Amino acid sequence: MRGVVFDGKQARVVDDLEIRDPGPGEVLVAIAAAGLCHSDLSVIDGTIPFPSPVVLGHEGAGVVEAVGPGVAHVVPGDHVALSTLANCGTCADCDRGRPTMCRKAIGMPGRPYARGGEPLYQFASNSAFAERTIVRAVQAVKIPDDIPMTSAALIGCGVLTGVGAVLNRARVDRGDSVLVIGTGGIGLNVLQGARIAGATTIVAVDANPAKEAVARQFGATHFIDASAVTDTSAAVREVLATGADHAFECVGSVQLIRQAIDLLDRHGQAVLLGVPGFKEEASFLVSSLYLDKTVMGCRYGSSRPQRDIALYAELYRQGLLLLDELVTEVYPVEDFAKAVDDARHGRVARGVLRF
Repeated sequence: MRGVVFDGKQARVVDDLEIRDPGPGEVLVAIAAAGLCHSDLSVIDGTIPFPSPVVLGHEGAGVVEAVGPGVAHVVPGDHVALSTLANCGTCADCDRGRPTMCRKAIGMPGRPYARGGEPLYQFASNSAFAERTIVRAVQAVKIPDDIPMTSAALIGCGVLTGVGAVLNRARVDRGDSVLVIGTGGIGLNVLQGARIAGATTIVAVDANPAKEAVARQFGATHFIDASAVTDTSAAVREVLATGADHAFECVGSVQLIRQAIDLLDRHGQAVLLGVPGFKEEASFLVSSLYLDKTVMGCRYGSSRPQRDIALYAELYRQGLLLLDELVTEVYPVEDFAKAVDDARHGRVARGVLRF
């Protein structure tokens, strides 16, 4: 079986993976397509520490091949989008409708794979960069068969995170103003989340002027090329004189986190979605928060995947949520190295691996 394995030093495509059968409450999925997210790159470059060897990938869609005992909501042949959230469903946080806070879903990677007799870890309870994966039943969300797999694959991470941050965490309302710093895969989904929520002024900031057209397609009413202005904050203020109701930092830069906070209006919210190094620290003026401003973390779009993936699939079918437009290029899994290079150099909104 083919898959992408990171051994602690390099990631490469192998063809001799083995996977066990699904156990109770588990689903075996044949992966059809998987998006390449910067979180995968962050494992490779060490920004996100993860034990190795590990089968990478966490944004995928496929077809159910088999289910373990106790699984009833999907059957073999169903099309599913996969979430990374292997929440238990029974703890206090799950019971409150906050599965992203489930402690049993974080930091306990399984090892369903083997290669040459050696067990391999599963990344983000998902490992979508393999021809087959095993997930908990709660991670497999049935989707309509008419959604292309290359588009459906993106729902389980980029869309859940970006759109979810707007609708679930920030709760952007009609008429609000939104600032989005960084228009990569997550930023584009924040833009369309803001558009769906009814925000009227949506300002996108990026240092790559080539991203303006797609940013406007996804919902930006204004675009600021950070490479062409001497003072990005002043350029934002020309559009939002008193600041933004909501500012989303989607890059992972501590300097841009400070900028997002500084550009808030009274009662504004800064939502941090980018991932700096795990030991990096950000600073801000404490006095700047006394006008009811808030700095918010956001894990996985504060989502409830069984609800949200189904919702986003339906919004796509109604033409309200853009998925096809996120897919810049589709690569055979053997071209993983090229997909990584394109992602690192900002040539794609989202590259998708096809099996």
